[in-house]
This record gives sequence, C-alpha cells and structure tokens, in this order.
Amino acid sequence: MSKLFGCVSLLGFASICLWFGCGASTNTIPTNANRFPVVVFSDLHFNPFYDPTLFTTNPTLCTTADPSQWAAIFQTSAITTPSTWGTDTNYPLLVLALSSIKQNLGASPLIIYTGDLIGHRFAGLFYKYCENNDTSQVAAMQSFTDKTVAFVAQQIRASVGNLPVMFAIGNIDSYTGYGPDSTFLSNTADTFYSQFVNGSVDHQTFLNTFTSGGYYSAQPFGPHLVVIGLNTNVFALGIPGDNDAAVAAELAWLDSTLAAAQAAGQKVWLLMHVPPGANTVTTAGSLVNGKIVSGTMMMYQSYQASFLQILAKYPGVITMTLGAHTHMDEYRILSPSIVLDEVPAITPCFGENPAYKVFTLTQNTLTPTDYRSLNYDLAALPLPAQFNNYYTFSAAYSMTGPLGASLTQLYPQLATNIALGPAQPPNAQQALYIGQYNSGNTAWNTNANPTVLWNPVTLATWPVFVCGIGKMGQLDFEDCVNSY
Repeated sequence: MSKLFGCVSLLGFASICLWFGCGASTNTIPTNANRFPVVVFSDLHFNPFYDPTLFTTNPTLCTTADPSQWAAIFQTSAITTPSTWGTDTNYPLLVLALSSIKQNLGASPLIIYTGDLIGHRFAGLFYKYCENNDTSQVAAMQSFTDKTVAFVAQQIRASVGNLPVMFAIGNIDSYTGYGPDSTFLSNTADTFYSQFVNGSVDHQTFLNTFTSGGYYSAQPFGPHLVVIGLNTNVFALGIPGDNDAAVAAELAWLDSTLAAAQAAGQKVWLLMHVPPGANTVTTAGSLVNGKIVSGTMMMYQSYQASFLQILAKYPGVITMTLGAHTHMDEYRILSPSIVLDEVPAITPCFGENPAYKVFTLTQNTLTPTDYRSLNYDLAALPLPAQFNNYYTFSAAYSMTGPLGASLTQLYPQLATNIALGPAQPPNAQQALYIGQYNSGNTAWNTNANPTVLWNPVTLATWPVFVCGIGKMGQLDFEDCVNSY
C-alpha cells in the first residue's frame, strides 16, 4: 500500500539576538559560537487507541476529557514499552521521543517539525473504539481529532519550552487521511498558532493563509530569516485537476513570498511534508527484471514542474529545505542549488527505527553544514532507556562544508553502477546509505521476523532508490532506472 494513504499493520548569543531577535525564547547559545544546532523531527503519527482498554476504563476519553487530562489516563495503561515495527507511535514512544528532543536541544533556537501528528486509519479507529463502529458520528470524530492535535501539540510545547516550532502540515493531518481540508485547517489553526509558531508571525496573517490553504511564513529570528511552511499535500492528493485552484493560489503566494525575501536580502528555510520526485518504495515493487514501465511519483507532474520552476527563480535565497512523508532517512536533489533532506520518522510504522536529526547551521549564512542522527533501536535487548546517537553525516561520509554541496557531491558515488546480485557488494558509501535508510533497523530483514516489513533497499532495487535522489521528473527518473 502506498505510504501516501496508510500505515502497514495495518555568532555568539548576544550577536544572534541582535541579528535575529530572540523574542520569548529562553534558550542560550555559547557566546563564542558561530554555528548553532536545530532539532528537526517528523511523522509522529500518534495513535491514542494503542491500548483499547483505556476507552473502556475511561469512557470520557472519547467524549469530554480535555487533552490536558489525557497524559494521566495514558499513564494508567499496562502498555509501558514503545511501539514496535508496523505500528504507530504510542504514548510510551511519544514520551521517549520528546524527552530525547528536550535533552538534545542544546542551543537550538527553534524546533522544526515536518508533519503528520496524527496516526494512520484514525477515523476508523475512533469509530471502532468510541462509537461502536457507528460511522455516522462525524462531528464526534472531528472533535476527537482536534483534541488529538491539541494533545500532541501540548506535549511538544511542554518539552521544548518557549522555542518556536516551525512546521509543515502533513497529509494525515486531516479528518480523512487524504490531506487537510478547510474545516480541519480552520478548526486546528489556533492550536497550531498558539502551541507551535509561538508569536513568530502575526496571528491574523497566519490565519489568512493557513485556514485557506494550510501554508504560512514566519520570521522566528527577526528580519533576516523567513521560514515557509508549505502544504505540498495538495500537489499530491486527489484527482488531477481537482486542486488546480488551490495549487495555483499557493504557488502564487510562494512566488511572491520568495520575491519579497530576495528583495529584502533575507534567507529562507523551506519546509514541506510530501516531497517532489518518485515514490521509490511503490516503484521498487513494480520492478520486473530490473526495469520499470512507469515510475510512481509523489506529486502530479504539472504541479511539481510549476513548483520547481518557482524555486529556480531565486538562487541563493533558500538555504535549507526539509521534507518528510517517506519516513526514511534519504535526500533529494531538487536543483543544483537546492537539496531537500528527508527527515526520518518517529513512528516505526513502516519498519523503520524511530529517529530524528539535529542539524548544525552556520550563523552568517543560515546554511546547514552537518547533522547528527539519533535513533531508538527497537531490536536492542534490553530496549534502550533513550534515543542514542546513530551517526553524524560528516564523520560517516568524510565530508565537510555546506551540507547541500556535500550531498550533491555524494550522489555520483552512490550512483556508481553495481551488479544486481550478491556477488558484487555495494561500495562503502552505498552500504552506509542503505543501512541508514531505515534508521538502522536490520533485524527485520531476516526470516526471523516474517511479519515485519523488509527493507525495500536491496541490490536489485537500488537503481530505483538512487535515481530517486537525483532525478525529480518522471521521464528522467524512469530513464535513469532503466539505464542500469
């Protein structure tokens, strides 16, 4: 099943304040720093139904219980271990992840979250456990969904203090699982504003674009940086043509926002959930003798082409681009100057280990130079007490300098042709990338775990995944795969 639709198993501190403006933030940055960290995580997919007995013993959880009361209810559950592969994030994993993020904030002046707070198959689970499968109770389902958004947002806010949380809306952040509609956006806008952006953009300005289209821009550090949170779900979902008006409006707004940033000499960080390029996992499943007839793409190609054309108009303006949705640790080269880093998921829904990243950025250019990945190894016995350091990009790949340039330089090494069989092992860089793709879960790639998803990156499917890094257009992607 496509990951678009459901879960399987289903300068120093003083100068930074002068330049950026620290606002309500209470974090500190060493006075001699010329680099600073930013914590980035994604795809929580919190599942409040992980212990169905809670809805029997606490029937108000379905109805009147305020989100501020939920943690106390979840703490009564007999389930105290984190979610395992093939399931969404339960309360124990949520606590572990947010505790780790809090411990690793360091001098991070803000937090970035790239979408999907809500678990998969959410509405169906609500009807099952709260309404005795009565699917007519739509208003109740929507109310419970809104409360879940509020609960997760409150938990994140409690963990990160006053730091702004810059975010992009996810495709599962909705009442249907098929992207947020105007009702969802209107009902949750104040939660996202009060709990996440934290005053880094005028309230009415945020509401104007978020309630109409799910996107916004903010200036969490004052005038020198603009963070844009896009709603790229509309580029990917629905019947072709249905979203023409919404896409046109968002792209026009993006174009004008980037033009204004360029004119003002500002840098931009671009956040999105669904990335451009191929759905590599789905495409890998269609390989026949190493060839594909048609590649499955994330976005409709007309929308993607218009999107990438707008980005190309503003070279040097966008200094960091982040996406998510695939749940895996990967990246995509959108243009010679823009590389999108895909943020791994907290949920282990698709067989990945829970993970997130801490990026290192330079103060004068607002450009990432490195990142550190932390994961929670679900195969470890006993289970870890916390997320642990997994790898650091610069050390793993022996690369320094701007991260985008390093990732672009890495691509030809990954794209080196390899034999489609065990007699020719991957080179060192390819082996690293394949192992890191699912944030280090190797236990499931054996017959000992037949019910858990296998790692889709193999020597046979490698052309799909490596072409997915460097070829964004469908025809270019297909030609790349079939040239191996």
